[in-house]
Amino acid sequence: MKPPFSARRLLLPLVPVYRLVLEIRERRLRSGQEPVRKLRWPVISIGNLSAGGAGKTPLVITLAQALVRRGLYVDVLSRGYGRHSRHPARVDPEGTAEEFGDEPLLIAREAKVPVYVAAQRYQAGLLVETGRKLDLSHGLHLLDDGFQHRQLHRDVNILLLSREDCEDRLLPAGNMREPLSALRRATIVAIPAGDDAQRVEAGLRANGWQGPVWRLLRRMDVPPVAGPVAAFCGIARPAQFFEGLEAAGLRLAARIAFPDHHRYTAREIRRIQTVARNAGAAAIITTEKDGVRLGRLSAAFPDPLPLKTAHLRVEIEDEEVALDFIESKVC
Repeated sequence: MKPPFSARRLLLPLVPVYRLVLEIRERRLRSGQEPVRKLRWPVISIGNLSAGGAGKTPLVITLAQALVRRGLYVDVLSRGYGRHSRHPARVDPEGTAEEFGDEPLLIAREAKVPVYVAAQRYQAGLLVETGRKLDLSHGLHLLDDGFQHRQLHRDVNILLLSREDCEDRLLPAGNMREPLSALRRATIVAIPAGDDAQRVEAGLRANGWQGPVWRLLRRMDVPPVAGPVAAFCGIARPAQFFEGLEAAGLRLAARIAFPDHHRYTAREIRRIQTVARNAGAAAIITTEKDGVRLGRLSAAFPDPLPLKTAHLRVEIEDEEVALDFIESKVC
């Protein structure tokens, strides 16, 4: 059976152009034309090769909490995608996505660590390091979505990789921001635990990868609902969210997908509610990131058709071994 046709295959002739852009940037970095700056504290980067949907934010939250439990001072440096201001700032957990971006706001609320945003993450790091007395033996920065942000030196590069990444194409015909050969820059490769994990790791080893491979357990905490639900989200891979809800035992009466990082309007909320009522849903459910972006609009969901939030959690298999390796690199 032939694979289903994708319109993005029509963009294959543009892939060499995109690859050339990547090669030009690589030359600029190697020649020093695009300088790489270094902060005083160690930097741990968490990133991926595909354009969104890899689970970086839950891993940042998990890793930040685990390192804090080990007695380290941890903060998170993020770009703050979609925020209105370009000035470096510390995220106020009571703020809005317009001020700080949805992912930094979610990290600040869930991880309970300081989060700083700036277009250049080096500026966010300076804001931390110049604003407090440094204890270089205990402090470190986590760099959110940092694999391609190479203007900042990092001491550990954690790369999230999935089976789909191994089979995908470069942008714009596929979803990959960089080719698989870029994993040579990684210190650790993190893959989803499950049926494909052994095959993915075997493929990595067969292609010469000798570093640690973390396996990540993804769990969706779903609130109980008596009856079918209408689900909506504005994330990179909405199908993963819908499938996760069904795997958790929910019956989906309607599925509504918006673009990644979508900013909702009151009119769209009314449309979601209409679709949910017409489908016979007992509740409406969305992701944590979408809940952050809704802001005050969350109050527009009435009791007869309440809004509920599903929480995505990530656990690292053999977490203590993983953390020992991290500390050996940065402390």
